[in-house]
Amino acid sequence: MLRCLAPRQLLSALPLASWRVTAAVATRERQQLRALPAAQLGGSGGGSGPSAAATLVGTAPRALQPYLRLMRLDKPIGTWLLYLPCTWSIGLAAEPGCLPDMSMLTLFGIGAILMRGAGCTINDMWDKDIDRKVARTENRPIAAGEISRSQAFVFLGGQLSLALAVLLCLNYYSIALGAASLGLVVTYPLMKRLTYWPQLILGLTFNWGALLGWSAVKGSCDWSICLPLYISGVMWTLIYDTIYAHQDKADDILVGVKSTALKFQEQTKQWLLGFSTVMLTGLTVVGLNSEQTLPYYAAVAAVGAHLAHQISSLDINNPQDCWKKFCLNRILGLVLFSGIVFGNLWKGKTKTDETEKVQS
Repeated sequence: MLRCLAPRQLLSALPLASWRVTAAVATRERQQLRALPAAQLGGSGGGSGPSAAATLVGTAPRALQPYLRLMRLDKPIGTWLLYLPCTWSIGLAAEPGCLPDMSMLTLFGIGAILMRGAGCTINDMWDKDIDRKVARTENRPIAAGEISRSQAFVFLGGQLSLALAVLLCLNYYSIALGAASLGLVVTYPLMKRLTYWPQLILGLTFNWGALLGWSAVKGSCDWSICLPLYISGVMWTLIYDTIYAHQDKADDILVGVKSTALKFQEQTKQWLLGFSTVMLTGLTVVGLNSEQTLPYYAAVAAVGAHLAHQISSLDINNPQDCWKKFCLNRILGLVLFSGIVFGNLWKGKTKTDETEKVQS
């Protein structure tokens, strides 16, 4: 069990010049988090009331509700962020002039729900003692004693079994590729104890669908497209999860876990701008290598503007603002997906026009 760090340990963990500021911010953030309604600490939209998903979970049988909350079905933003890179890849793999494969989008949607639920279960099993000390997570089912670790383990087995059934619907290449991600899923929760870069490991995990979606449609990865798409996704995760981690700075310092929020501190916005630049560069390379068209590049430009707004208006010392900015990334992901779809349809129209010119 991790214990709270002593003052001298805290002083050695952070630069002396920034410690007084960090401690003051930590105290204020803890007070802000305690004062926030539960819905604002975990809803999908950051509004003042519970999300539709949270309301739906609340209507389920009482014995089932802790398991649904363990899967974070009441907080679907994480599932969206896992699912969206899959949609980008599936959309890019569609034939010119065609819509993405709806059966694949559905299959990957089911898989995202199951794997996000499994990842959250693993995370909460590892972090039971930490979660009890963090304002935002103290009411999670395992930390609160609603579900035991043994019950969670059985539930995890059920989720992984269903996820395997989904994976087995894909081709052999994709089955092997999907299975290769399991190590990241299991080890990610440990990274916050070992490195200030757990958000990077989360990015490597959450964006595996950028590889898997393409291979599920095409039979294997085209690395000239899949690799820059994957790197862009990893950069995106570093952006939104660093913002997310700023909610927990106070408690992270006290329980001794690490994050990019603690590493970057007041330099966070400069780092986020750097990640944004790499992300947009990667998306441009994806467009060039996949012969994308105007709607795609318009969407990439909109993504850049969206990121600029997020970063410029971000208040890293306001947990409520961090949560709202984090949730905005669902819109960003959907904008890019829309650009991919319309860009592909435009591509089909362009090829048709060229064919007609040749024939005439």
